[in-house]
Amino acid sequence: MSVVIVDYGSGNLRSAQKAVARAATEAGLSDAVVVSSDPARVAKAERIFLPGVGAFADCMMGLSSTHGMVEAILDAVERGVPLLGVCVGMQLMATRGLEYTVTGGLDLIPGDVAVIHPSDPALKVPHMGWNTMELNRPHPVLEGIPFGDKGQHAYFVHSYAIAPKNEDHLIATTDHGGRFAAIVGRDNIVGTQFHPEKSQELGLALIANFLKWRP
Repeated sequence: MSVVIVDYGSGNLRSAQKAVARAATEAGLSDAVVVSSDPARVAKAERIFLPGVGAFADCMMGLSSTHGMVEAILDAVERGVPLLGVCVGMQLMATRGLEYTVTGGLDLIPGDVAVIHPSDPALKVPHMGWNTMELNRPHPVLEGIPFGDKGQHAYFVHSYAIAPKNEDHLIATTDHGGRFAAIVGRDNIVGTQFHPEKSQELGLALIANFLKWRP
């Protein structure tokens, strides 16, 4: 099986590749993990990992500037290829990003990406650190991962979050002076606001589940 990590000039590509390869090995899978900026390679992938770090508009511009990449991703999703978006890669799956300007996204998860506003002024933005999550509904990529106050922690670093229009697309939330989307998904698409490649045991388990997922 081939897993392609999309290279469009943004994201922790090396750490993502190492985490996916480690998760595959520990799960006894023989997945070939590659980083590629070639839309033709993305189009042939059996799993797609879409990373992202920085501003929504910059990431969307980078993705759009890689000729044919947006089309390759959307076509793959339409064909049922599993897609995992991470951090801004997850946010790009929204309809729009409202960071500094209004920027159209991939519109795979209808909704906007807007700045978070903690109710407690002592809580800083960006939200940076380790948080537990509350599960809204079960999902195959979360199998075996404990949630709730005594659950495992995931590593977050962000100032913006997606607000899905469809409640069914909200899989899990976390709290930083108010609850926001930590995991979203539908059909063969799933996205995490946190970084699974930096989230140790939880992250490796989630990636392994994603590699085994047959939506």
